[in-house]
Amino acid sequence: MEKERLAEHLERYHSGASNAATSRELECAFGIKGKELRDAVNALRREGVPIASNGSGYFYAATEQEVRATIAHLTHRIGGIAAAILCSVSGMMRVWMRVLSSAMMIPPKF
Repeated sequence: MEKERLAEHLERYHSGASNAATSRELECAFGIKGKELRDAVNALRREGVPIASNGSGYFYAATEQEVRATIAHLTHRIGGIAAAILCSVSGMMRVWMRVLSSAMMIPPKF
């Protein structure tokens, strides 16, 4: 998919939060899957194109506030992902402690 076509489409037809397009709408319009759409949005954002999103879908940001709201949403998601990673590492360490303890026949202390 040409991500530039997506940017042009959003700017022309979905400018501002009140004109957001759902992921499903965009997937159908461009004949792509959700992952490909998310990858294109991510690439455009990394290039500085103001693609915003909210609970209603994706849109071309029309105001600074829309950009700020999207940044806040993405920042919140980063925190959640980081927490999930830390918890996964902690869980993995517990598994390894059990494996090592059983291999050494020592009862684990948690």
